[in-house]
Order: sequence, then C-alpha cells, then structure tokens
Amino acid sequence: MHFLIRLIVNAVALVIVAYFLPGVSVTGPIGALIAAFVLGIVNAILRPILIILTLPIQVVTLGLFTFIINGLLFYWVGHWGIGLIVDGFWPAFWGAIVLGIVSFLLSLLLRGVDAEA
Repeated sequence: MHFLIRLIVNAVALVIVAYFLPGVSVTGPIGALIAAFVLGIVNAILRPILIILTLPIQVVTLGLFTFIINGLLFYWVGHWGIGLIVDGFWPAFWGAIVLGIVSFLLSLLLRGVDAEA
C-alpha cells in the first residue's frame, strides 16, 4: 500500500512540475503514473551506481554533481516516450530539482494525514 501511495505522490509531483516548468510535459494521468514508476526504478537502480562511479567528481564538487546525475536521469527517462517529455538538459535539470522538492512536500503532507489516522 505504501508503494502505491508513493507512486501516486510522485505522479502528482510530476504533473505539478510539468505545469510550472516550460520544457517539461506529461501526456496525461496514466503517462504520469508510468513515468513516475520508471523514474523510481531508474533512481533506485542506476542513481547509486552512477554516484559511486563518479565518486571523485562528487568529492571535488562536494556532492553537487548529484544534481547533474539527477538531471541526466530525468532527461534520459523523458526521451523514452513513456509519458514524460523533456525538451533539453536544463529543463530536465530544473525539473529533477523541482520534482524532488514537490515530492518531499507532498510526502510531508501525507505523513501528517497518516499520523492523525
């Protein structure tokens, strides 16, 4: 159940990102769900591998290179044609940052609702 709630939160966050950022769009609610699912899988599998492979750059940039990795993964998934459309690297870079912030804020809201129940 927690996985499904997390997936819906990320899909809603993706729709919010697409609404506010030019260059990022979502094909619809089902496309947002599919893109959120794929982004979750890619971030769970590839992101840790890429962070370890780029560890020297991570150390030199004090971890800021993680933003580049997140943007590249967002851009890469946006070119798969599965519901998320990204026009370039910079919209992907800002989209990944905004997606993380919005997803975090939505999760905080839902955590407050879960605590009351």
